[in-house]
Amino acid sequence: MKLVILDRDGVINKDSDHFIKNPDEWIPIAGSLEAIALLNQHGFRVVVATNQSGVARGLFDMVTLNAIHDKMHHAVAQVGGRIDAIFYCPHAAVDNCECRKPKSKMIEDIGHRFSIDLNNVAAVGDALRDLQAFANVGCQPMLVKTGKGKQTLGAGNLPKDTLVFANLAEAVDYIIEHH
Repeated sequence: MKLVILDRDGVINKDSDHFIKNPDEWIPIAGSLEAIALLNQHGFRVVVATNQSGVARGLFDMVTLNAIHDKMHHAVAQVGGRIDAIFYCPHAAVDNCECRKPKSKMIEDIGHRFSIDLNNVAAVGDALRDLQAFANVGCQPMLVKTGKGKQTLGAGNLPKDTLVFANLAEAVDYIIEHH
């Protein structure tokens, strides 16, 4: 089985410093939904791994988070794509949980759920914590310059062998060609 792991905010949809708090604030980045559909057409399963500390902060509840994800699933389906699963961490950084990226438990859980060795699995994020969580379990970290990506690239200290792309569509072209 071929698998790709994607961060959500800043990779699939536009990010906000004030959090994506309702379905109306979830706005796809141009080309991202079609990129997911292209992965599916080439036999890849797509899983989202996202920190959602807005839940712990009381900015939105689980019903709202599910509504945001329903909108994302529907939007991807409209262009012929599919997201196989969404893994999320609802905790705040102060909770010191094991699932919040940059820790890797959420990514490990994806490997267990899909019974796949995560070595060299393509994993796309826009923040250092995404790349660290991916690299710690052997995934191929890929940084996109959308969302917080440009700031992440500028700050440096990326995990070894991180690949950098303009956006998800460019990363997907690479993944299809090389994985």
